[in-house]
Amino acid sequence: MTLEELRVKFLDVKSYEPVNLNQLMDFLQYFYIKGEISVNNYRTLIQTLELSGASKPAYITEISQNVEVF
Repeated sequence: MTLEELRVKFLDVKSYEPVNLNQLMDFLQYFYIKGEISVNNYRTLIQTLELSGASKPAYITEISQNVEVF
């Protein structure tokens, strides 16, 4: 799946264009969790979105930094 295919799929499912890249990132994560895309494709698209300016909400970043690994 390409970024353009992801945008078209978003449009088909939601019936509106994504407002920003963060919406596409959330949508991509949803499809990954459902098992509809491979981990390699997911990683590639996440990297592309991040390089284009998409980001996780600040509270998600803060939570992940405060989690202790045992």
